[in-house]
Amino acid sequence: MSELLAEVAAWFAAEGRWSLTDSGGVPFRTAQHLYVSVTATVLAVLIAIPPALVLAHRRTAEAFASAVVNIGRAIPSFGLIVIFWLIAARTGWLGTDFWPLVGALVALALPPIFTNTYTAVREVDAPTVEAARGMGYDETRILTEIELPLATPVMLAGVRLAFVQVIATTAIGAIVTNGGGLGRYIVDGFAQGVGGRATVIGGALLLGALTLLAEAGFGGLQRLLTPTGVRRDTPVQDVTVGAAG
Repeated sequence: MSELLAEVAAWFAAEGRWSLTDSGGVPFRTAQHLYVSVTATVLAVLIAIPPALVLAHRRTAEAFASAVVNIGRAIPSFGLIVIFWLIAARTGWLGTDFWPLVGALVALALPPIFTNTYTAVREVDAPTVEAARGMGYDETRILTEIELPLATPVMLAGVRLAFVQVIATTAIGAIVTNGGGLGRYIVDGFAQGVGGRATVIGGALLLGALTLLAEAGFGGLQRLLTPTGVRRDTPVQDVTVGAAG
């Protein structure tokens, strides 16, 4: 055990490991990891939240919408990455390093974002909504001024959950593409056999630390973005089952 710890410590202290310009350095691969993860999460937010808000406000197409978005859960994450990679390889113009991984991660992030948003708006107190209608609010004002602020904590919890899942899953992309960020250390370490065990452990520790930091950082952002009037400690939750029921 002491020998392994020494190897891991030596790996972290290796020359160029913390270089800002070395493509194999921790800063570069962390930035690559975050770039892929943030891009996928932002795209998932842009795709999932608008229709979820509209459908939830109208109280329509609940089962259909949840079923469509949950297709991403029916296929394992690695399977999604391979499928998107094959599509990109066949088309040629997308490239096989970045967009296949991002596409798979978007599919992974859609369910918690969509379902948390949908359920959050659906669960807004009905008498409050009816009171707003009685005061002359049109449907747009009800959605943007009543339902959306009250639903924000649960909506952000869904984005938070999706982002943490995406951070953790991005590493799998290194098996198929060159865009796996910190996952590249793990894949390269396994390829080296016993001699790469320090690389595997180092990469796993970095990935775990990044995931925890993302969880904590987004928690702070969630509190910041939640309107003061409805701010409260909202646990990270995935309400897909409830929304689909």
